[in-house]
Amino acid sequence: MAVTAPTPKPTGSARPPVLAAFTAARGPDPYPTYRAIRESDPLAGTDLGNSRITLVSRHDHAGTVLADPSFGHGYKEKISPFRPDGDSADGLESLLRTDPPDHTRLRRLVSRAFTPSVLAGLAPDLTVYANELLDAALTAGDVDAVESLARPIPLRMICRLLGVPRADEPSFSTWAAILIRGIDPDFLQTPEEIDARRRAARELDDYFRQLISRLRAAPGDDLVSQLVTVHLEEEALTGSEVLALCAVLLVAGLETTVNLISGGIRALALHPDQQALLRADPRLVPAAVEEMLRYDPPVQFIPRTVLADTELGGRAFRRGEGMLVVTGSANRDPEVFAEPDRFLVTRYAGAAPAARHHTFGLGIHYCLGAPLARMEAEIIFRLLLVRTAEFTLAPSTPAYLPQSIIRGLADLPLQLTARATP
Repeated sequence: MAVTAPTPKPTGSARPPVLAAFTAARGPDPYPTYRAIRESDPLAGTDLGNSRITLVSRHDHAGTVLADPSFGHGYKEKISPFRPDGDSADGLESLLRTDPPDHTRLRRLVSRAFTPSVLAGLAPDLTVYANELLDAALTAGDVDAVESLARPIPLRMICRLLGVPRADEPSFSTWAAILIRGIDPDFLQTPEEIDARRRAARELDDYFRQLISRLRAAPGDDLVSQLVTVHLEEEALTGSEVLALCAVLLVAGLETTVNLISGGIRALALHPDQQALLRADPRLVPAAVEEMLRYDPPVQFIPRTVLADTELGGRAFRRGEGMLVVTGSANRDPEVFAEPDRFLVTRYAGAAPAARHHTFGLGIHYCLGAPLARMEAEIIFRLLLVRTAEFTLAPSTPAYLPQSIIRGLADLPLQLTARATP
């Protein structure tokens, strides 16, 4: 039986909702735009070329799209409207864009690198490195928090997991920044940006080929060595899959955590009352990190493709249509979160914490690196609170990167005051 779609309310703007949301994500406060779209039509659609893309802005609808197998990626079948020509020349076609059964196999093989014991082994070195970064930042007093604090920590950790020498970290940072920009749909990118994405993917691919060759002769305890062993001995991975996994782990494990840390620093600096609560009770740091993920998620949109005709919210959706879960909207749904636009470090504390946010996804595609991101953020925020008397934003206005799906600060001028030693 055909499903009749409810008539959407007028948005008050002629700008297509998808383009309005993508544009807003590149500014300092996209959430009023998301709220207006959600209130006007929680399943607002936009026709782009031969494709229809729908914004999924309510929390319950978002959970359904993320967990229901009717929604996936569709890259293998070349039905994704986000890359209509099936182009995967950014090296990220692995876990980020596969569906079962390939996704199930790849995730099982990679998950061994993110066990609690592996993460616990990283914590001491991460703490030492974070203290070194804070030493330099406190000596300077005025720093760019993105380059001085937020970026170095996840860069060091993901490179260590992958077996990348420290001398090569700057190159990896550059490649990751270009590729994360390239995650946006092609219709949001210039030909020059698409060319840069493809070039960075080739350079990263060449680098990993050389690294894999070295690790075959002298394997270590890093993830790439483990993947090479699986490829050579178990034959459960092809050579191209090893390369793709390396690329996706670098990009997904770096840029999102950079933006979590920098966005969290900004939120605390803008809310001194919440900063004071954390200073008074450091046990709230894990809850505060969850609130940072909810309040200003580094992943603003999660793309999905309709894999089989289905319905959502009383509307029919056809195979090949695009769905964009707007995490920045779903995480602020007033039907689920009380005072959703307030930043409250106690929201996820206590015996009855708030509902889960959708920043790390849901279901089989739930972010594999979520425990690592949480650990990195908790360590740096504990140390930042212990070692500073206060930190405040510099008078200049921070700039945001020209990208939408993975939203982040280009810089964050910060003034730090060291805590007086007794």
